[in-house]
Amino acid sequence: MAEYHAQNKAKLISETRRRFEAEYVTDKPDKYDPRDVERLQQDDNWVESYLLWRHNVVDETLKMLDESFQWRKEMSVNDLTESSIPRWLLEIGGIYLHGYDKEGNKLFWIRVKYHVKDHKTMLDKKKLIAFWLERYAKRENGKPVTVMFDLSETGINSIDMDFVRFIINCFKVYYPKYLSKMVIFDMPWIMNAAFKIVKSWLGPEAVSLLKFTSKNEVQDYVSVEYLPPHMGGTDPFKYSYPPLVDDDFQTPLCENGPIASEDEASSKEDIESDGKETLETVSNEEQTTLLKKINVTEHTSKAEENEKVDSKMKAFKKPLSVFKGPLLHISPAEELYFGSTESGEKKTLIVLTNVTKNVVAFKVRTTAPEKYRVKPSNSSCDPGASVDIVVSPHGGLTVSAQDRFLIMAAEMEQSSGTGPAELTQFWKEVPRNKVMEHRLRCHIVESSKPTTLTLKDSAFNMSDKTSEDLYLQFATSRRENDFSTP
Repeated sequence: MAEYHAQNKAKLISETRRRFEAEYVTDKPDKYDPRDVERLQQDDNWVESYLLWRHNVVDETLKMLDESFQWRKEMSVNDLTESSIPRWLLEIGGIYLHGYDKEGNKLFWIRVKYHVKDHKTMLDKKKLIAFWLERYAKRENGKPVTVMFDLSETGINSIDMDFVRFIINCFKVYYPKYLSKMVIFDMPWIMNAAFKIVKSWLGPEAVSLLKFTSKNEVQDYVSVEYLPPHMGGTDPFKYSYPPLVDDDFQTPLCENGPIASEDEASSKEDIESDGKETLETVSNEEQTTLLKKINVTEHTSKAEENEKVDSKMKAFKKPLSVFKGPLLHISPAEELYFGSTESGEKKTLIVLTNVTKNVVAFKVRTTAPEKYRVKPSNSSCDPGASVDIVVSPHGGLTVSAQDRFLIMAAEMEQSSGTGPAELTQFWKEVPRNKVMEHRLRCHIVESSKPTTLTLKDSAFNMSDKTSEDLYLQFATSRRENDFSTP
């Protein structure tokens, strides 16, 4: 069945490309931006997003592509930059990206009170909407946004139905599949009739995405940490420009890992906790033997202990998916998988591989810096080499689907040093357009089978094994259960 669906999808994508080229592009090649036409031939996900929005009906998909591509050329969407937008529009803070809803979708804020109906500025406001959506779409590649229509303190002069209709069309035609929901907050009664019209614009299938809320209901969709105080939230965020505010990424805890003493304590704690969980499944005699082996810090030097910890980290099962960037290949490609609290899986791994001929500097940032320890979070990778980055929740804090990680990378000159001071200076001076960026989401998975059961079964079915054999088997089993990807 899965193979059939894959073949059918490929067939629909191929037909859409062929017919769009033959029926729309050939006669009027100047009608569209050639970059969009080229992307349509190369990006399967982009074609599929239009097909799905039109229920895989190719004729309807072609009409939608035609309308969308004409709009993209008229608005010069591929060339929109920060400098394309009047500075006063960016400074006022009426439209921006910030925070996440409870499903992990980015919040696209439209603060209606800052909008004044004015035909002279309408084109610039539309460009601002297009700028943010295109910027987001290129980075997230299909991840939906939740539109937050904040109507608090809104007067009659702020009501502009033409602008609202443009926003609706952005998600209906220009950016299909990008709307998760539209949260309408604190709508004045005077606008009830107006939003009946909005529902008709959305159509019967999309009208369920409209969520009318007050201070109480809005928390059903967005947690208080990403809501401003006037919505009953605790988010201390204050809009300001410059810079652009959609990147809420900050330095995580323990830049380049904890200091030596903390590292040793953490390592010892990990080893001992693994031992305790393992020992719950075996007899007292085996416990005595295993304790002697697990408590290695009593009989080995610090160097030997660190070597054991390093080998334990190398035993992590490598992520399978890979994002192939121009400087680094990053694995996993899209999501970091963490175990739930019940599963006890505490760490996950990011693998960076340098595919250039020069040293590549990298930094790791996160939207929840107080939650995570990242080691290393600011370092470099030699040509052709790989670096394993260990990410672990800090202090028992809970991983959230709203959390994000950002990998930043840039090539260094061959003569550049890679020490902490050199890296700090390098990041101050490197041009923004030379920096590769890739974002990762967080995903929490449940453990399908308790580790203790697996270990117990292994222990009692192998009575002829020596204690050392059992210990090695338990350690291997523990690692595979803790760090396997779904």
